[in-house]
Amino acid sequence: MDAEAPEFGSTPQYPIDSVDNALKVLLLLGDRPRLRLTDVSTYLGVATSTAHRLLAMLQYRGFVRQDAATRSYVPGPSLDGVALGILRRLDVRTRARPVLEKLNVELEETVHLGRLEGDQVHFIDSIESSRALRVGGRLGRSVPAHCTSNGKAMLATLDDEEVRALFPSEELERMTPHSIGTRTQLLAELAAIRAAGYATSAEESEEGVGSIAVALTGARSPRHAINASGPTGRLAEPRWSAMLEAVREAAREIDTLLL
Repeated sequence: MDAEAPEFGSTPQYPIDSVDNALKVLLLLGDRPRLRLTDVSTYLGVATSTAHRLLAMLQYRGFVRQDAATRSYVPGPSLDGVALGILRRLDVRTRARPVLEKLNVELEETVHLGRLEGDQVHFIDSIESSRALRVGGRLGRSVPAHCTSNGKAMLATLDDEEVRALFPSEELERMTPHSIGTRTQLLAELAAIRAAGYATSAEESEEGVGSIAVALTGARSPRHAINASGPTGRLAEPRWSAMLEAVREAAREIDTLLL
């Protein structure tokens, strides 16, 4: 007998049974290589007609497909895509971690690995500096991409039309008075970043904090970037140039690991 569907947290205030049943079907598919209509009907405790409607909707969205020979249901392309996307992101973080650790030790500054999600940068890994005066890690946080070096480095890998689609309004949210405030300014800065091959932030997401970021360019790491962040007082030349070269080399190393 299959285990009951797992529960996390309290029951929603307004549960939707049809959605819950569809999710249970996907969980059941994780336990079995293929499902028959009667398997789904029995597992959910619903009529076969109801089970058929659920499967038809999942098939419509590509989460299951029906085997023509056996008439049973197997994982569809959408479900495969979700699984591969998750594995790919985990793979990037796992493979990048030793490089981030080395960069953190070399620079003695906080380093981040970020992923572009819409108009936000989501920080999927972070290692803080060991210094007393340091930039805090942002692991798990999401912030406006145009306000960070990581985000701008990733936005620069898109063309202007893609950027306009992400930022339909001319006025942009500001995290500090130094943040880019308009889409026109953002497009101009992204053009400069493409030419330079790296992005910077000078107190644009947090007062007193500067950073340098380089986007990863490998096919297995689209829309990812790494950066090094520190108090602005420590980022003057010649240290700035040395940090830039270190971040560039780390990005190249991660790209090579992800080939």
